[in-house]
Amino acid sequence: MPGSAIRDLLRLTESPGVLSMAGGLPATELIPAERIALATASALGDRDLLQYTASAGLRRTRESIARHETVAPDQVLVTHGSQQALSLLAAALVDPGDVVVVDDPVYVGAMQVFASVGADIRGLPLTDEGIDVATLAQWCADGLRPTIVHTVTAFHNPAGVSAASGRRRALAELADRYGFWVIDDDPYGRLRFGGVAPPPTRSFGERVITLGSASKILAPALRVGWLIAPPQVVALVERLRQSADLCGSALCQAVVGDLLDDTDWLATHVAGVAAAYGRRAHALVDALEDVFGDAIEISVPDGGMFCWARLPGVDTTSLLDRAVDHGVAYVPGQAFSVQRDLSDRLRLSFATLTEDNLRTGAVRLQAAVAAG
Repeated sequence: MPGSAIRDLLRLTESPGVLSMAGGLPATELIPAERIALATASALGDRDLLQYTASAGLRRTRESIARHETVAPDQVLVTHGSQQALSLLAAALVDPGDVVVVDDPVYVGAMQVFASVGADIRGLPLTDEGIDVATLAQWCADGLRPTIVHTVTAFHNPAGVSAASGRRRALAELADRYGFWVIDDDPYGRLRFGGVAPPPTRSFGERVITLGSASKILAPALRVGWLIAPPQVVALVERLRQSADLCGSALCQAVVGDLLDDTDWLATHVAGVAAAYGRRAHALVDALEDVFGDAIEISVPDGGMFCWARLPGVDTTSLLDRAVDHGVAYVPGQAFSVQRDLSDRLRLSFATLTEDNLRTGAVRLQAAVAAG
């Protein structure tokens, strides 16, 4: 199983003075610490929340998530972050040698999970409009029978792109026709700062599993994620979960349920986070265009936390050490490759830096390229 190049890279970027656009972390100053403290204080007054809970998750939190996602509670299973949901689904649905189709570039955590269960991983080249359903349809017509197709339809990590309604519908219809499961990994979907949100992929078919998370909209330390799936899949994953960690923290789940149910507060909070990320994204894109001109190609995001860029003729893996010496860090594109050559790409996270620091980071990056 491959290690995470991104996790390894974070060690490199901890040096004082380095402006890091490498990590996929939410902005610490936007975490609603005071509101979380109130919810935690309330939960601590209930001794039942200091006890074990059901493997599927605290019932009232499942109901809160169901209201948040507009589904039935028996379609929800609460996990220790959405990465655990992905890992449990892989163990439940994939036998060694089964074909799993992923985006290329890929969310690195998905590669690790599917490699760990011995899947035959196929990379489907991502387009500027999200998952390439036309190529996937041709693969299936030619005889490929994937067990799972994993994709990030909203504000892709790393590419920042989103799939429109038509592609989501086509993907769900392919799943129904050929009998594979779609895992729509959606931790960023609420962080939209431009455009109009399409319907969720699961609204178009019966074989779509959605992963969600409190980490990006509330706080990573709460470690609450969830999957939304048909009840028979939830039941299977619940049994597997019993062999992993028995159950999650009832306390943390209750806190998240409290915050999700405070709908007016949540809407205001999430809108504020998305607006801040929008300002930061625009600052970064504008700065990159100013300092690089035609020497850079940028996928301009309208939500999420990432900007995907291309520096034609530049090996971004080789550039990284020089960039860190110049005081800026990113993730080289090749870290996200399945089969494609992404050596001239880079992922830049705009979430954790101020607008001024993002502009400074763009200047430092251009200086590192010019020094090569």
